Amino acid sequence: MPGGNFPGERIESLVDELEGLIEEAKPPFGKNAQFKVIETEVFFNILDEIRMSYPEEWQKSRRIIKERDELIASAASQADSIIADAQQQAFTIASEQEIVRLAQQQADDIRDRAQQYERETRYAAEDYAEQVFTHLEENLKSLTATVTRCRQQLNEGASSANQNGAW
Repeated sequence: MPGGNFPGERIESLVDELEGLIEEAKPPFGKNAQFKVIETEVFFNILDEIRMSYPEEWQKSRRIIKERDELIASAASQADSIIADAQQQAFTIASEQEIVRLAQQQADDIRDRAQQYERETRYAAEDYAEQVFTHLEENLKSLTATVTRCRQQLNEGASSANQNGAW
């Protein structure tokens, strides 16, 4: 009898053998086909083999179920690990994006403040330059007025001296 690789294959083969034994059996004289004569020793030998095969088949079945359960547990563990890694990567990416967003926001704020400072500084410099030019213009007007007055005094003094014969 071939030893099967699948659970129950051996038992199935033995049951097929029993079925063949019954089919090949002949009915006794004067009886219908429902009653047949079989060799009880062959029948009981096959039954014994079936009984001996049960523990082996059950062990194979249990081993296969255990292997299946271990495989499922391993796959579930790997899936959990992959999910955890994916979640960590997603969190890292989200964190990096948040950092980039915050950095961009800070850069925008710094640029805005720098532009505001530049405008304020330019306006202050223009106001200061206007004040300096106004002050300089007033000083130049005053100086021009003083030069004009001094020249007039000089001219008046020279005219008087010419009249007095001093020159």
